[in-house]
Amino acid sequence: MRLAPHVTWMPANGDMFFIPRPEIRDSVFIISDMVVELVVSGGESRFHFNGTVEWALDSVESDGVVWLPREDQLREMLGDYFLSLDSSAGGFVVTVSGPGKAYHTETELDAADAYARAALYVLGAEKPSALSTS
Repeated sequence: MRLAPHVTWMPANGDMFFIPRPEIRDSVFIISDMVVELVVSGGESRFHFNGTVEWALDSVESDGVVWLPREDQLREMLGDYFLSLDSSAGGFVVTVSGPGKAYHTETELDAADAYARAALYVLGAEKPSALSTS
């Protein structure tokens, strides 16, 4: 599910994204002013504060990455349309107000995915199935 053509992303600290390149597509990156590395040695953990980390990928254009919005960002996108987030045996369902009827997302394993599905509906990018309105 892609929000990209429907939402403008203004990158900020705490935002997560991935880079759709085969060699690193499974890595999730978090925007931060400071890099903090967890080092475990001898059964004890320490945080190392690093200004920069040397890595082969020095920079990438923001339009070359895929934003992974957090639950709070998705809930904010829903605004006054948001009615509820409910847990079910199979995951989470978000209910939003719609034209004359409430819209219930299909059950998603992750709450953020249910919020994203609801955002797509509110933005007009997803059509409701026969079972999703009441």
